Amino acid sequence: MATENKNLSDYDKSALPDAASLRIGVVVSEWNSEITESLFSGAEEVLQDAGILPGNFLRWNVPGSFELVFGCKRMIEKHAPDAVIAIGSVIRGETQHFDYVCSAVAQGIKDLNIQYNIPVIFCVLTDDNLQQAKDRSGGKHGNKGTEAAVVALKMAVLGN
Repeated sequence: MATENKNLSDYDKSALPDAASLRIGVVVSEWNSEITESLFSGAEEVLQDAGILPGNFLRWNVPGSFELVFGCKRMIEKHAPDAVIAIGSVIRGETQHFDYVCSAVAQGIKDLNIQYNIPVIFCVLTDDNLQQAKDRSGGKHGNKGTEAAVVALKMAVLGN
């Protein structure tokens, strides 16, 4: 595994873009909430470190990861943020449902990035088991929510 025994979530706070003038949206799946809330906390910490103003940080919840695409689309249409982070967690079960949901969400978020001039950041864990999800949402492999927020900030100011 490429990330074995590595925490990729360390970042240099001084290298973050200044978020004081940015509006960042976060759409969070309520499914596997233990994981998604931890991912959200990681993202929120980065955005606060970058100086985001409370009124410029918008969070919406959706029932599951499949609904993230529509949630992100509506957030873009209603609020036109500088970037949106889609936070979800899909854990493999005994059926092919996992494959369909993961594929649909990945394709849907890719489509939003093509359709709109606002970056939508993919922060959806697609793990084989709960332990892998925990390891990537604040455990031994860091917090992918942290990484997604760093990416969102960088993409929000890309070309400026």
